[in-house]
Amino acid sequence: MNSNQYSPTGFKVLPPVVKNLLIINGLFYLATLSFESAFGIDLVRFLGLYYVESEYFQPYQFVTYMFLHANFGHILWNMFALWMFGYLIENVWGSKRFLTYYMVTGIGAAIIQTLINWWNFSSIQHEALLFADQPTVDAFVLFVKSNFPSYYEYHDVIRNFISEWTLNPGNPSYAGQSVDYTNQLIQLQMNVPTIGASGAVYGILLAFGMMFPNMLVYVYFLFPIKAKWIVIIYGALELFSGISNNPSDNVAHFAHLGGMIFGFFMIYFWKKRATL
Repeated sequence: MNSNQYSPTGFKVLPPVVKNLLIINGLFYLATLSFESAFGIDLVRFLGLYYVESEYFQPYQFVTYMFLHANFGHILWNMFALWMFGYLIENVWGSKRFLTYYMVTGIGAAIIQTLINWWNFSSIQHEALLFADQPTVDAFVLFVKSNFPSYYEYHDVIRNFISEWTLNPGNPSYAGQSVDYTNQLIQLQMNVPTIGASGAVYGILLAFGMMFPNMLVYVYFLFPIKAKWIVIIYGALELFSGISNNPSDNVAHFAHLGGMIFGFFMIYFWKKRATL
């Protein structure tokens, strides 16, 4: 950052909400590892955000999901970004407003991701219904390749089933079994959770860019770029990646955008209310 424009002098480099969020996320990460290794309990199964039609979904997951992370690199990046962009914002806004903003953007990210999942699953379920009317091996291959490419490439059961059906295309039992597989694949995808603080962190990034648009941020500690351009670039990349809708991409790009969207409207609302 450009320390000539803003300086932490008189500010807290580790203000209370940022500090406690770092601690809480760290404790959740350690608990995830400990419970899995010691008791065989997967905390993600209970606290990750599942699609509303999943058998594992619970409403409280809209909050708890943002305190879980997949691996050390995942939590390291999110917590570093939370501190890097968050400590100045908390010093300016105060702890109460900063915490409110963080939680709303995190929950907002979950809402947007759920809506996107609903859109995607509605399309896949419609394809599955059309397939069930006229199940053929070619249609099954197309369905799996289009919507579940990793299962087509690496799942032996699916690959063996396709090979057997190809050799016996007139066998009606394969048609019925293929319909069962389409439903199972959809359910398996619904049972993939979303985890991570990224949605809230992207909301913090947006706030930083709006509050300090001309502050220099050193990308990878080497390349200086103004904060407003960081926000625009990251937002554009997430939008492009989300629209691309690569089935093999397991990053919740629209959750990131959701955090930014909710953040923008929160800041706009606060500014509007302040002028009344």
